[in-house]
Amino acid sequence: MSQVKLTIVYYSSTGTNYQMALAAKAAAEAAGAEVRLRKVAELAPDAAIDSNPAWRAHVNATRDVPVVSPADMEWANAYLFGTPTRYGNVASQMKQFIDTLGGLWLQGSLSNKPVAAFTSAMNVHGGQESTLLALYHTFYHWGSIIVPPGYTDPAFYAAGGNPYGVSATADPQQPEVAEATLEAVRVMTRRLVQVAGWLLKGQAA
Repeated sequence: MSQVKLTIVYYSSTGTNYQMALAAKAAAEAAGAEVRLRKVAELAPDAAIDSNPAWRAHVNATRDVPVVSPADMEWANAYLFGTPTRYGNVASQMKQFIDTLGGLWLQGSLSNKPVAAFTSAMNVHGGQESTLLALYHTFYHWGSIIVPPGYTDPAFYAAGGNPYGVSATADPQQPEVAEATLEAVRVMTRRLVQVAGWLLKGQAA
């Protein structure tokens, strides 16, 4: 059976989604997947970034993370996306990258691949669910196979019970993501890798 090749695509301004992406990467590799961790390009001007010390610190600390390209999407046979909410929607940095993938979409290179997602907001009801659903609208157009966490494991209840994807409530006073949320990310990622393996096995049969 072919190996699961997972591209994790994330955007993070102050580090919440980055922490979740790192947890996903470790879980996927432990499950036997080959992983590419990629960030989307930062679009905000320096003046905006410098207005928030945590934002500037995170940008500086993650300069070595490669910026995602369409080639990373073509390479993968499974995807995991992470974006903070912006008014209940996908961050513009993530949307800009998605909008560059029309060529791959036309070729069918994004279809029939399993995908899941995670998000964060500063408030419990700050748009986590609507952001995930907005992101999934893109995946419908791609013909992807969405693999939500649902209520398939107690870890998802412990992390807040979001059936659409794992979501974090970001606290500027406590920048570390809660362990229950990181564990939910790990479980969701293992589920995604497992489903991707099933699909590869079926395609090879």
